[in-house]
Amino acid sequence: MHAAMTAPHLPLNALRAFEAAARHLSFTRAGLELRVTQAAVSHQVKNLEEILGVPLFRRLPRGLALTAEGEALLPVLTDAFRRIAGTLDRFAGGRLREVLTLGVVGTFATGWLLPRLAEFRAGHPFVDLRLMTNNNRVDLAGEGLDYAIRFGDGAWHGTEAIHLFAAPLAPLCAPSLARRLRQPADLMRETLLRSYRPDEWARWFATVGLPLPNVRGFTFDSSLTMAEAAVQGAGVALLPVRMFERDLRQGRLVQPFAAEVTLGAYWLTRLKSRKETEAMSAFRTWLLSQPEVTACAS
Repeated sequence: MHAAMTAPHLPLNALRAFEAAARHLSFTRAGLELRVTQAAVSHQVKNLEEILGVPLFRRLPRGLALTAEGEALLPVLTDAFRRIAGTLDRFAGGRLREVLTLGVVGTFATGWLLPRLAEFRAGHPFVDLRLMTNNNRVDLAGEGLDYAIRFGDGAWHGTEAIHLFAAPLAPLCAPSLARRLRQPADLMRETLLRSYRPDEWARWFATVGLPLPNVRGFTFDSSLTMAEAAVQGAGVALLPVRMFERDLRQGRLVQPFAAEVTLGAYWLTRLKSRKETEAMSAFRTWLLSQPEVTACAS
């Protein structure tokens, strides 16, 4: 229609009034949403209809019904207002917020990162952090991740890896089970819970000079799930002690022996082909300034 040529000059308030009224099929409910009177909404819609030269509603004895023109206009305006609101929501501290999508192995997320996120947010309000937890199996490109914090040896093809800190493993178990453990050899009679990395228990027993017993416990793809199984008395789990300090303080888990084995570390990784954004730079700088990280770097 010819009126479409004047769309850039359509009054925003009238468009907003129509969109609300069309969703509610009521001028009264639209007025309540927009905090104006029913008459004001009706006037704005009538003004819009006059500008466009078409009716947008059929006024019925008990409400409103959209015309074909109204039905065509409604989804366009709803989408436009949603996108405007989404963009405005990204402003913080006088600047546009920048999305940072971070993949994190779940153990690190709950055991280390989450208690520190408030500090990061307070210092970097422009970063819109999207946190994606995983069980250490990560596809940076396929999942659209800017960064991933993962456990391993730092050797991932096509990836830049920055060392954060090591995470030695030690046996952890429920207090009731720990009471019958006097020496490492006592573990050979217990149910040993396993992760998907098959050599962990063998390496730990080697550090205490014992052969690997028959490991007959359940196998888990998540240290968090395995830790919870240990809390509930299902067996002894070999876990990164640093990530379960809260459970140890609360007495949910006990470390019966001091012996630990280091099989890897936590790393901040990104694709080498991924250009670092300002949000990525801010997060990397903050992360590497944390005392635990700087202590390992020195």
